[in-house]
Amino acid sequence: MAKIEKKQEIVNEIKEKLSKSASVVLVDYRGLTVEQDTELRRKFREAGVDYKVYKNTMMNFAIQDTEFEPLKDYLEGPSAVAFSYDDPTNGPRIIDEVASKYNALEFKAGIVEGRFYDTAGIAKVAKIPPKDQLLSKLLGSFNSPIASFARVIKAIADKKAEGAEAVTE
Repeated sequence: MAKIEKKQEIVNEIKEKLSKSASVVLVDYRGLTVEQDTELRRKFREAGVDYKVYKNTMMNFAIQDTEFEPLKDYLEGPSAVAFSYDDPTNGPRIIDEVASKYNALEFKAGIVEGRFYDTAGIAKVAKIPPKDQLLSKLLGSFNSPIASFARVIKAIADKKAEGAEAVTE
């Protein structure tokens, strides 16, 4: 009886993390050394991403009848899962960074803001800059035309002021 309760506890833990996640990414972590895994986990912690290895059967029970159910086809072999809460691209981006550095991690699939991505798709999501960088670029693009407009208006006002001075002299 205690074994079933423990399994239910794990399934509930996964369900809770899924319910709060902006993105969920499955990876094959084979080939990572202890040092590389430690570095990966540190980067995840710093970015507010939960990363954990669960048994595939526990994951299967947790994702059943949820928006994460498409991941079930990718729950074969060793699987680790990254739950991103604030910025949905944090988990995929960190995985991509570490994978390109060590050639050990491999994307399996992911769900980002309710949309399923296969291996190739989640790898593309990983290339998206962090949310704060995107907002900064967006605000910068708004600022540039406004600053240009303000300079033109100031130049017109200066020119009119020069013309008014010339008339009064």
